[in-house]
Amino acid sequence: MLTLEEVKETFKFLDDWEDRYRYIIDLGKALPNIADELRAEENLVKGCQSLVWIVMSYEEKDDRVTIQLDSDAFIVRGLIAILMTVFQHRSPSQIIDENVEALFSELDLVSHLSPTRGNGLRSMVSRIKQEAQDLINQRAIA
Repeated sequence: MLTLEEVKETFKFLDDWEDRYRYIIDLGKALPNIADELRAEENLVKGCQSLVWIVMSYEEKDDRVTIQLDSDAFIVRGLIAILMTVFQHRSPSQIIDENVEALFSELDLVSHLSPTRGNGLRSMVSRIKQEAQDLINQRAIA
């Protein structure tokens, strides 16, 4: 499984943005597809230029979230792969507390994406954090 440190190291090694784009696209190509039945309207992320689906499940005994994300665009799939290194198998509180904007700044990512791709990336993060908050709220009620 890809780690955030591997992504950061690769970004440092690749100083040309064309090479970084190719790397992001390669990450997207390596990302497994979600099942066709999960490509449903309720799983679509609003605010993305491309189609993006998200499905999150919670494992209470381990206090961790499993995230499945997919898109119809390879560059977005690559961005998803990077997000997965940050959020996959974390607790809902860790997900909410994660400062993803700092990572975007460190990688200089958003400034090299089109405005619509940058907004879509933020929409994905917002959806992940909202679903993590919903999990916390559901546990508080139970």
